[in-house]
Amino acid sequence: MIWAVLMGFTAINAQTVYNLEQLKDSARNNNLKFQNAQLSVEAATEQRKEVFTKYFPNVSAVGMAFRTNNGMAELEIDPSGMITPEIGATLSQMLPAEALSALANPMSLELMKKGRIAGITALQPVFMGGQIVNGNRLAKVGEEVSQLQLQLSANEVDLATEQYYWQLVSLQEKQKTLDVVDSLLSVIYKDVDVAVKAGVAMRNDLLQVQLRLNDIESQRVKLNNGTAVLKLLLMQHCGLSGDDFTVENPDGLLSQNFGGEIPAADSTSGDYLNTAEYHLLQKQVEACELQRKLTLGKNLPSVAVGAGLNYHNLLENDHTFGMIFATVSVPLTDWWGGSHAVKRQKIAIRKAEQQLTDNAAMLDIRVKKTAFDVQEARQQLDIALRSVEQSTENLRLNSDYYRAGTCSMSDLLQAQLLYQQSVDNVTDKYTELRTKLVEYRQARGE
Repeated sequence: MIWAVLMGFTAINAQTVYNLEQLKDSARNNNLKFQNAQLSVEAATEQRKEVFTKYFPNVSAVGMAFRTNNGMAELEIDPSGMITPEIGATLSQMLPAEALSALANPMSLELMKKGRIAGITALQPVFMGGQIVNGNRLAKVGEEVSQLQLQLSANEVDLATEQYYWQLVSLQEKQKTLDVVDSLLSVIYKDVDVAVKAGVAMRNDLLQVQLRLNDIESQRVKLNNGTAVLKLLLMQHCGLSGDDFTVENPDGLLSQNFGGEIPAADSTSGDYLNTAEYHLLQKQVEACELQRKLTLGKNLPSVAVGAGLNYHNLLENDHTFGMIFATVSVPLTDWWGGSHAVKRQKIAIRKAEQQLTDNAAMLDIRVKKTAFDVQEARQQLDIALRSVEQSTENLRLNSDYYRAGTCSMSDLLQAQLLYQQSVDNVTDKYTELRTKLVEYRQARGE
């Protein structure tokens, strides 16, 4: 017997106990949605750095070697047409007869039949209609949006973790309540069994207690199954490696410490201004304005300056030369469609501004609603706590009355059932209050 007790004590101590912050950290490190949001932030940061490079010169190099079946430039020269009688007399004295006869016939000349070309050019944008500046601003907005979305993902993960956590706390507390009720019924069963054997109580009383004990056993099976399923969900959500764990309740279900003051709904105006949702709406308006500027910039002239170093041997001689140049590009026909694109972007800005106004009102309502929910949950908990006090006293009185023979076993078991229900109700109302507080804090952007 002693060995069994020690083994049970060792098994209990072997369980891992997690607090709420540990579970939140584990969930953020292992939750796929949160990890994807972190990767989105990294991708947005790389995109911002990529767009920043547009401020620098665009350097390109080109090289080519070729050979053609015919020269790219062909000339036919008739020397006889260029030789005057005086020159002919002079050449006749200098050249042999064969050479003089060759000058009397036309000659073909091929150029650039093979060659190599290479060059390197640097082009520095000077004015691009604001496209580079606004493109960088838009990339910065995209990075900020990804960070806000990461915050929203963190809020979702934290809220789900809190819900799983307090649900598990609730089931653990209900297990404790069942243990207390089971102990009470066991004492009643022993007393009734002795009374039945002594002939001072009816066997029907004993059967009622047995039925109630069976009901407690049935509830325990349901609680064990519910606890096992909830642990599996918490393991998947937080990336835990085993189900041999419990969670701690830092306050105690009958404590008055609920982690903060109960808010007043009439003092929550403007609290939504700190939320990620509101900042996302603002970023949407900002992004639409930058898109309009980018669209406008595509229809403005662009100016760039450049320098290059080139080489070729097209004329059978190596030739290298440098150059500086400037380019001006003026879109003409693009204005036909570009003006409509700018108007379309202005419409998108108005839509984003209207959405900001409408959703801001809804965010304000959400803050007030969650404040009302917290108030209601606290009031419900206070009522449940009073019910525990009353049911406890009712159970004590009925226990005394039964021993005195002035009430029936049904009355005693009903009092015991009311006690269990009131304690379980406190557990439910407490965990609901804790969840509502998290929703309220997130609605305020905390």
